[in-house]
Amino acid sequence: MDTKELVKAALEARENSYSPYSGFAVGAALLTKSGSIYQGANIENAGHSGTVCAERTAIFKAVSEGERAFSAMAVAGGKAGALPEFFCSPCGVCRQVMAEFCDGDFIIYFAKSENEIQEHTLRALFPHPFGPKDL
Repeated sequence: MDTKELVKAALEARENSYSPYSGFAVGAALLTKSGSIYQGANIENAGHSGTVCAERTAIFKAVSEGERAFSAMAVAGGKAGALPEFFCSPCGVCRQVMAEFCDGDFIIYFAKSENEIQEHTLRALFPHPFGPKDL
């Protein structure tokens, strides 16, 4: 899978964002080790606690379909209706969910466009996750 293809899928997923309260649209594209891509968009709720991020939407879609092995994710976020102006990083809750299903070498691409991409590992973004060993 080409990185630009994964980023393109994240940018496309942004178009399905439901973000009437913040106006901040995020799209994510999750690549499974089997080669499938699961897209997610952020979905807001007037009660705020019912809001879910694009990254978790993509992961939960994949897990609910039986996928458990993931290679990479691309994330793109910014003002709805415009191209992202900065690199959007997953929130702490999304990082914790990633740590549940991905190892530290899981790659996360932050994207402003198909040509403006940063590459990070989960380990670099979340060096001390809470996991089964902490129970």
